[in-house]
Amino acid sequence: MDKKTLSIISYITIIGWIIAYVSYNKLAVKDSLTKFHLKQSLGIAILGIAISIALTIIGMVVPSLASILSLANLGVVVLWILGIINANNEQEIPVPVVGGLFTDKFDFIK
Repeated sequence: MDKKTLSIISYITIIGWIIAYVSYNKLAVKDSLTKFHLKQSLGIAILGIAISIALTIIGMVVPSLASILSLANLGVVVLWILGIINANNEQEIPVPVVGGLFTDKFDFIK
């Protein structure tokens, strides 16, 4: 698979991320585009899981806030779509607001 395909696949669920990561590690020459999008997509996935857990706990404590706060999950979907668009355009642009946090994390992706 080429770098653009691997970058896009990395955003499609955790299974897609694992497939992209394994394929990336098998490449003889590592490219920065796939590495960048692997980090971004993993960061968005972890952020989405953390937000879901937090919203579930808040929803149990204060049920009236659950529907209003569930809009935060919509923000994760927007970040995910922006990441796919950047991968499709072969751009290494971090997703807004939180993307900069993920660019220098996840050192196991080399």
